[in-house]
Amino acid sequence: MIFVSLYLFMFCKMEENSGHISVADFSKHLFWDVNKSEIDLMRDRHYVVRRVFSCGLMNDWNLICRLYGIQEIGEIAKQIRDLDPKSHAFIALIAKIPEEDFLCYTTKQSTPQHWNF
Repeated sequence: MIFVSLYLFMFCKMEENSGHISVADFSKHLFWDVNKSEIDLMRDRHYVVRRVFSCGLMNDWNLICRLYGIQEIGEIAKQIRDLDPKSHAFIALIAKIPEEDFLCYTTKQSTPQHWNF
């Protein structure tokens, strides 16, 4: 796990804000239910980060790292109430944010997910 987080941290630092990234670069299944032409990656960054955490692939993670940077992703993730435990622990570790600062830590769902692993 440490090697994975170190790799992601270094990759995101090297590639942060490089090149032009569009919605078409992300996996097709991420935005299947919305009109992709209406998504603005800067305006809708909370929506994009939430989708990548919930059902994104490694390539999608690399794209948001390049687009927003680890610290911005961490700040966005802090506001997601239903962030799953693995994503919560992962972003807290690599962004160096205390787990207690996340809304998903302080407000647990009244009915937890069916398969919680």
